[in-house]
Amino acid sequence: MFTGIIQEVGRVTSVQFGKLAIAASDVLQGSELGGSIAVNGVCLTITNFNTNSFSVDIMLETLERTNLGLLRAGGGVNLERPLALGGQLGGHLVQGHVDDTGRVASIKWGGGAIIIRFEASPEVMRYVVEKGFIAVDGVSLTVVAKDVSSFQVSVVDYTQEHTTLGSRQVGDLVNLEVDVIAKYVEQLSQARNTGITVDFLQEHGFLVS
Repeated sequence: MFTGIIQEVGRVTSVQFGKLAIAASDVLQGSELGGSIAVNGVCLTITNFNTNSFSVDIMLETLERTNLGLLRAGGGVNLERPLALGGQLGGHLVQGHVDDTGRVASIKWGGGAIIIRFEASPEVMRYVVEKGFIAVDGVSLTVVAKDVSSFQVSVVDYTQEHTTLGSRQVGDLVNLEVDVIAKYVEQLSQARNTGITVDFLQEHGFLVS
């Protein structure tokens, strides 16, 4: 589990099919082999590391469903360690399971920040609400506006400087993860519509009266 608060922008040093090497330092403190790390919002397993770099393996499905397959040596990536039990939740709950990719549709200045509009699929937009959370390349952001096929976020100076969002351009592909709470709400609503009640759950041993 992550929070969407990026701790460091790493630099890709090597790209091979199914393997990625990234230069980093701060984010590796307390890391261990087999531990998790979020790269552009994708939860990956550390397969090798030292004081200033680490490697991860990437499955084919991950390459197909995220923008990690577009990375090249020298490019920047957003990095975050997993949330420690009892740690501060500065953003929102992020699983590191990308729902889909979106595309930068427009970038404009407004109110001392940049307003970025992202086009997204209907499968993503069904969970997007104004003032709700969404993770873009692993960055926890608040939706400021939306329409049927896109949503907008406001990216302040600090976020521009400490993540890769400040260098994004129109047409760029980004990883999107919707708020997991929205998914649970939808599933619970569907369960109610199928006739699952408290009495049903008690009768079948899922709840103790």
